[in-house]
Amino acid sequence: MKFFRYRDIFIVLGAVVVLAVGVFFVLQYKNIFTEQSVPVVASTDSNDASTVLIVPQIPSPPPPPQKLSNPPEIIKAVYMTGYSAGSKKYLDYLSSLFKNTEINAVVVDIKGSSGYVSYNSAAADVKKYNLYGGAIKDIDELVRFFHDQNIYVIGRIAVFEDPMYSKVRPELAIYDKIKTAELVSLEPASPEPSRRVLWRDNNNLSWLDPDSKDGWDYNISLAKDAFYHGFDEMNFDYIRFPSDGNMGNIGYPVWDGKMSKADVVKEFFMYLRANLSNEKISVDLFGQTTTNTDDMGIGQIIENAFENFDYISPMVYPSHYINGFMGFANPADHPYEIIKYSMETALSREKKYADFFVSISSSGSTPEEKINILAKKLAEFRPWLQDFNMGAYYTSDMVRAEIKATQDALGDSYNGFMLWNPSNIYTQDAVKIETKPE
Repeated sequence: MKFFRYRDIFIVLGAVVVLAVGVFFVLQYKNIFTEQSVPVVASTDSNDASTVLIVPQIPSPPPPPQKLSNPPEIIKAVYMTGYSAGSKKYLDYLSSLFKNTEINAVVVDIKGSSGYVSYNSAAADVKKYNLYGGAIKDIDELVRFFHDQNIYVIGRIAVFEDPMYSKVRPELAIYDKIKTAELVSLEPASPEPSRRVLWRDNNNLSWLDPDSKDGWDYNISLAKDAFYHGFDEMNFDYIRFPSDGNMGNIGYPVWDGKMSKADVVKEFFMYLRANLSNEKISVDLFGQTTTNTDDMGIGQIIENAFENFDYISPMVYPSHYINGFMGFANPADHPYEIIKYSMETALSREKKYADFFVSISSSGSTPEEKINILAKKLAEFRPWLQDFNMGAYYTSDMVRAEIKATQDALGDSYNGFMLWNPSNIYTQDAVKIETKPE
């Protein structure tokens, strides 16, 4: 009997200890439950009104960034690849650049010429074909990094030069007619379009057919997702037909050659505007579209862009003009003259274009038609400028000369510039903040 008495005492003491530990735990961790505002839901069991169900509340992810509420009026941008944008060391370099220079905007690759998408876009085909290249781990964090410094963020999309989408959608890609014919003769039973050998340019890169609507929609889906993540503007590059490589071997799976190249490109310009009607969009054009009146064999005519973009960005790199242009044996040695002439010509052509519509509105148009014509807002110019060594060694004085030429040529229509350097390192002295003498 004595044994059972002691056993009961030990049981009671054990229960007291367990109860004490439980009370201590509740008191210690009370704040965890109260601070997280965990909802307590009463039990639906009518036989036990004291029973409760604790439902943990999972924190919602923060909303994506918004566009800058007060973007700069004059954009002064630098370009970077997705891999640069994904590097903390490079972002530290940019912060110093923002602090010490007039740079107030960046151009970030959404999809460069590799065809890989720089961040994990929710665009359907990026997911379906695994096209994320891993360069930028957190796109929202990157956009916030820039916006917190009041930096305007432009996304760049290389459109038709696209090796990755060409690979996963070969039925939309330009193919090599000669090599494809050789393959068909060796494998006559293999299905189309698997028998097609992708055509490649001089950089060994493959292209989408510029007349492929599926290709159009894919690139627009990339732009829409980037805008969702707070990008302020989208810049479209490589909206053209190929310009180098074995051109005689090119086969087009969609374009039948009946519509001119210029009209195909113009159709895409219009399609972009219609599908991104409430967004800021810009287009990169060959520098010599400012002075050439033909499409140069690539489909780009500057007039076709006037009504369809907010900004036109001619790539007026002096190194890219043919020797003898304006009488200069080496145009790269004359950045001021080349750029001033090019941008003056572009502005003059746009003025003539606008005057044409004004003349139409005053000759027999209905009042409604006149309002629509006069309400047309044409694109503004914001060129790409050279900050890399090609054709000549580009000093800070030469880069400054390019900027001054842009200002002098455009006058009241000056909207800034974008600097290009494939290394993503820029000549700070050319854009440094000028301190006023005391």
